[in-house]
Amino acid sequence: MATRRFDPERRDRIIGAALDVIAAEGVAGASHRKIASHAGVPLGSMSYHFIGMDELLAEAFTRFSTSVSDRFDERLGRAEGIDAARQAVVDLIHEDLLDSQRDLVLTHELYTLAARKPAFRAITHDWMARSRRALGLHFDPDTCRMLDALIEGLSIHAALDAEPSNTEPSSGSEPHSRARTAAAVARITTPGTAALDHTAPDHIAPDDPAASDHTREATHE
Repeated sequence: MATRRFDPERRDRIIGAALDVIAAEGVAGASHRKIASHAGVPLGSMSYHFIGMDELLAEAFTRFSTSVSDRFDERLGRAEGIDAARQAVVDLIHEDLLDSQRDLVLTHELYTLAARKPAFRAITHDWMARSRRALGLHFDPDTCRMLDALIEGLSIHAALDAEPSNTEPSSGSEPHSRARTAAAVARITTPGTAALDHTAPDHIAPDDPAASDHTREATHE
C-alpha cells in the first residue's frame, strides 16, 4: 500500500503559486490545474487543502495585501517627523508599488474581483484600514484619505500608462516622476494649501496677467 508523503509546506506553495498564476494570467486565467502544475503538486491537493477556488483566491489575496500592508507599516513606523513621513509615502509609491509590475497587476486583479464579488471586499477594506492607520501615525484622518486616494490613483495610472512607471527624467516632468509625487504629497499634507488654490478661477493660470485683474474685481465687489 502506497504511503502518503508528508508535505507540510504544500498548502503554502499552492497559495504562492496562485499569486504567480494570477499575476501572469489574471484571475480569469487561473485554474486548479494551472496552479497545481505551477506549485508542483498533484491536482488532488487543490481540493484537499481548499474547498474551492474562492477560498484559495481569498487566501492568496489576503497574503498579498498583508505583505503590502507590512511594508507600509514598516516605512511609516520608522519615519520620525512630518518630512520623514512625506518621504516615506513617496518611497512607498515608487519603491514598493510602482516599481513592481507584478504588484500592480495583483492589486487591480483584487480590485476587480472585489467589485464583482462582495465577499472579497473584506480584504480590500482591511487593506485600506491598515494603510490609513499607518498614515494616521503622522497625518489627520482627512489627509490620510487624500493620501490613500493619491496612492490608489497613481497605481491605476501606472498600470495603464504606456510609459514605464519608474522612468525618472532629470526634469521631473513625467507624470510618475518622484519629483511630481513628492510635490503632490507635500501639497496634500501642507495645511491650507488646497484652500489657497481656490482663490482664482480654474481657467486662469497663476502667472496670467488676467489673474490680477480678477483679484482686483473681486475686491471691489
